[in-house]
Amino acid sequence: MNKTITTSAIPPLTSAAATIRLLNVDVDNIRLDALLERLHRSGGFVITPNVDHLMKLQHSRAFHDVYRRADIRICDSQILMFVSRFLGTPIVEKISGSDLFPAFYRRFAHDAATTIFLLGAAEGVAVRAQARINAAVGRSMVIGAHSPSFGFETNEDECEAIVARINASGATVLAVGLGAPKQELWIAKYRHRLPHVRVFLPIGATIDFEAGVVARAPAAVSRVGLEWAWRLACEPRRLWKRYLGDGLPFMRLVLQQRLRRYASPWETA
Repeated sequence: MNKTITTSAIPPLTSAAATIRLLNVDVDNIRLDALLERLHRSGGFVITPNVDHLMKLQHSRAFHDVYRRADIRICDSQILMFVSRFLGTPIVEKISGSDLFPAFYRRFAHDAATTIFLLGAAEGVAVRAQARINAAVGRSMVIGAHSPSFGFETNEDECEAIVARINASGATVLAVGLGAPKQELWIAKYRHRLPHVRVFLPIGATIDFEAGVVARAPAAVSRVGLEWAWRLACEPRRLWKRYLGDGLPFMRLVLQQRLRRYASPWETA
């Protein structure tokens, strides 16, 4: 005879933690839909931690300080999803910058108050991305695009000219594709000078993806956590250290956290 299972015999479901600690970063445990609504409602500076970021955060105090000042930190890596489960604090969804940005502009395609400025990529690429996005959404949603010169972040005059250009556009969203940590440091330095901008998105190679000049990994590759291998195969000379050189040191730090022996180099200083 089968026993009847009463609801009182089933442990109550507990809500997921609002943030998940990964080394010295608190990652917001949020789904994409909720993130988009949050950005629409209150804006903010989004950062997308991955393995490369977490390793840089062990050595760069300036980058760590920017992370602490960001409004939202979302998981940009299937590997970090696996790590969060290993640590016993699973993250509910991976939201990479290259997924967030197109989801954002599609969700608010018909919101006339949402306008975008693209900053980054090689000469002409941002303008090409602008044209493709505007064609996809059916309006001039991207109202400005600029590819700065190499090393522009050390040229105060060029930075001032870029700030003026963004402000003149009136854009409410700034998407910056310069690579980490340059894009995050630039946003943190100048965001207070951009009064019209409500949403700040550092998006790495996403401008190249949107322009169609670089192909993203297939979705099946990304789902199993091998997007890094796809990108490494496409750009081995540029990315080998990021993906191969940091792997073992990162896993050592994760194991330290699992054993409760990890200490942030900055928070213990």
